[in-house]
Amino acid sequence: MRTRTVVIAGASGLIGGALMRSLASDGIRVRRLVRRPATGDDEIAWDPGRRPLDPASLAGAEAVVVLNGASIGRLPWTPAYRRVLWESRLVPTRTVAAAVRALGSEAPRLLAGSAVGYYGSRPGQTLTESSPPGDTFLARLCVAWEAEAAAAGPAARVTLLRTAPVVHPEAVLKPMILLTRLGLGGPIGTGRQLWPWISLDDEVGAIRHVIDAGLTGPVNLTGPTPATAGDLGRELARELRRPYLVPAPEFALRAILGRDAAESLLTADADVRPAALEASGYSFRHRTVSEAVRAALGE
Repeated sequence: MRTRTVVIAGASGLIGGALMRSLASDGIRVRRLVRRPATGDDEIAWDPGRRPLDPASLAGAEAVVVLNGASIGRLPWTPAYRRVLWESRLVPTRTVAAAVRALGSEAPRLLAGSAVGYYGSRPGQTLTESSPPGDTFLARLCVAWEAEAAAAGPAARVTLLRTAPVVHPEAVLKPMILLTRLGLGGPIGTGRQLWPWISLDDEVGAIRHVIDAGLTGPVNLTGPTPATAGDLGRELARELRRPYLVPAPEFALRAILGRDAAESLLTADADVRPAALEASGYSFRHRTVSEAVRAALGE
């Protein structure tokens, strides 16, 4: 039987590393795109933005998953860092898409990173994969990011992974854990804005489901039960046995972080639903934000 192979760009990150370990544990061969000389058959050297990726390096793979991108959690978003956020996503996706296009019908499926930030802030609306984009900085970035993946061509099998903030100590919980342990946890803005979320287990499980089920087009990688920013903060405080009292008013967030970051990350209200995952039969391991927080802190 032929060994299944998946190529990952961004395997050094939280999601990429967890995906790599999950695939390898089931006997699926993983090859990583690395920005240095390759040290073995499990690595492929590349230099996105400076030279093309050899299409032959992807030949025979079942899928290539592109998860590159500088952290949106690094604040503030100065003009220089906004360019980093933009280029660190668009350039690697463009490079892989060009290699996929060159392979034609022999190309692996392309799973390209994106984010639920695509939808912007849409209070009172239920958002699925068919909903139009928003108008925040992050929404505009996601639109451009997805356009680079689409450049793989009309014949390519492309999936757009619109990922929600991952409930994990090395992701969305990182600054919240510090503040909560210091007794400074509390409502962010009103605290009533809906925040899309997903556990790391379900992020990896959903990506694997996309590969196995052959899903194409946009796929929202988000938990199935809506939660507010306050729900997440209160659950974290409960698990850490700390108070949840100190508010962070919206005007202060904008003043400290800048309008783009505050609106894109903290005060945006978006009820994003995983319609494509649920319709295709994906079974979530963590269905509520409470379950996701407990699982994350248990790690």
